[in-house]
Amino acid sequence: MNTASYVVLAVSQQQLNVFLAFIGGMVVAGALIWAVRLGMAVRDREPAPPGPDEQPHLPDGGAVMEETEVREPDEMPHAMQESERLMPYEIHHQASRRSEDQKRKRWLPGSSGAFGSGGPGHV
Repeated sequence: MNTASYVVLAVSQQQLNVFLAFIGGMVVAGALIWAVRLGMAVRDREPAPPGPDEQPHLPDGGAVMEETEVREPDEMPHAMQESERLMPYEIHHQASRRSEDQKRKRWLPGSSGAFGSGGPGHV
């Protein structure tokens, strides 16, 4: 073989690589187009979004107002004896309970900065 035949083989190998890359790109593009069309077909089969008359609306009496209450910690009950253990049904479901005194705590000038923070506050 002479040099000219090597050049022809090299060029044909490059052309084959370009052709295969082009075919690979066409396959990927075709797969993407197929996926988009499949997604559109699936979306067409889904139910339509709710109309304005199906949207949630306020009750006839108006907006429901917030209810606030003062809560205090519900202490963990102690076992009668040291070797005795508490069962799950003996423990309360909530960590706090409704306070007897429902008056809101107020900040007093000259007291600590926050309720029970222990800070120096105003002097």
